[in-house]
Amino acid sequence: MNHPATQPWIYSARLDLAFIIGPAFAVTALVILLQGQWAELAAMPSWLWLVLIVGVDVTHVYSTLFRTYFDREELQQRNAIYLLTPLLAWVGGCMLYSAGGMVFWRVLAYLAVFHFVRQQYGFMMIYGRNDGPAYKAIDKLAIYAATLYPLLYWHCRDRNFTWFVDGDFWQFESALAIQIAGMFYSAIALAYVAKEWRLWRRTRQINWPRNLMLLGTALSWAAGIILFDNDLAFSAINVVAHGVPYIALIWIYGRNQSEVQGAKATYRFRWVGAMFRRQWVLAYVGALCLWAYVEENLWDGWIWREHGAVLLFADALREVQSEQTMVWLVPLLAMPQVTHYILDAYIWRMKQPGTNWKEILFFKAR
Repeated sequence: MNHPATQPWIYSARLDLAFIIGPAFAVTALVILLQGQWAELAAMPSWLWLVLIVGVDVTHVYSTLFRTYFDREELQQRNAIYLLTPLLAWVGGCMLYSAGGMVFWRVLAYLAVFHFVRQQYGFMMIYGRNDGPAYKAIDKLAIYAATLYPLLYWHCRDRNFTWFVDGDFWQFESALAIQIAGMFYSAIALAYVAKEWRLWRRTRQINWPRNLMLLGTALSWAAGIILFDNDLAFSAINVVAHGVPYIALIWIYGRNQSEVQGAKATYRFRWVGAMFRRQWVLAYVGALCLWAYVEENLWDGWIWREHGAVLLFADALREVQSEQTMVWLVPLLAMPQVTHYILDAYIWRMKQPGTNWKEILFFKAR
C-alpha cells in the first residue's frame, strides 16, 4: 500500500477507514455471519429499531444542521435557500399528500433513493478528486452501476422489504431487464478494472480509498437488496452504510472548520464549536440522537403507534385519525428529512461557486 500521505483521504486513513469506508464492509459482514439469526426474527426488535432508525438513520438527518443552519456565515450567504427549502418541502409535501397518501410516500421514497445513490457518488468523486476527466467518467459509471443495478433488480423482482411503506416502489416483473442490466454492469466493471490497471502501470500507485469505496458500495447494495430478501438485513445494511459515514463527514468538516477559523469561527452558537473537539464527540452524537428521539416520539405517537415501549412520550400523544390533519401533519414531520435530502444535493457540489467548503473539508488531508 502507498504511504498514507499519497492517498486522497478526507481526514486520515484511520478515521476514513473506520467511519466512512469501513461501515459498509462491517455491517455487510455482520449480516452475512448472522444470517441465520436474522431469518428467525419475524420483525425488527424494538431495541434494534432504536439503534438503527433513531440512533443512525434519523440522527444523520439532523447532522446537516451543523453544516448549514448552525453556521452563521453559510446561512447569511445562502439565506434564501436555507429559509425557503423547509417551507417548500412542507408545502410540496402537503400537495402530494392531498393527492393521496401513497403519492406522498412514493415520491419521498424515490427522493430518498436519489439521495442515497448521490451520497455514494459524492464520496467516489471526493476520493477521486485528483484523477483526470476521462478516468472520472469511468468512476461515475462504476458507482452508478453499483447502486442502480440492485435498485433495478428490486423493481423487477418482488422483495420482502420496502423503503418506507408497502407499495412505495413500482414493480414490473422482467427477467430480461435484469439480464440486460447485468451485462452492462459487467462491462462497466471490466472497464473500471482496465482503467485501474492502466493507472497502476503508469503511476505504480493505487487509489485505495476510491477503490474501497466502490467495492464497499457494490458489496453492501448487492447484499442488502439482492442476496438477502429480508427486511432486517436490508435495513441494517442500508442504514449503517449510509448514516454513519455522513455523521462522520459532518464531524470532520466541523473539526476542520474549528481549526481553520479558530477564534473567528462562524458558528451561530458558541457551544457548536465544542462539539467538534475529540473529548466532546459523544456530546455531538448524543445531541443528534436526542433530536432524532424527539422526532420519532412524535411520529410514533401521532401516526405509527408501533414502538411506544422504547419511546418516552409517544403513548401520551393521541393518534391522529383525521385525514385532513394528516395532509399537513405527515409532511410537517417529514420536513427535516426532505430538507436534508434537498440541501445535501446542494452543499457538497464539487463546483459550488462562492464557497470554501473544499478547503475546509480537505484541510487535514493536505
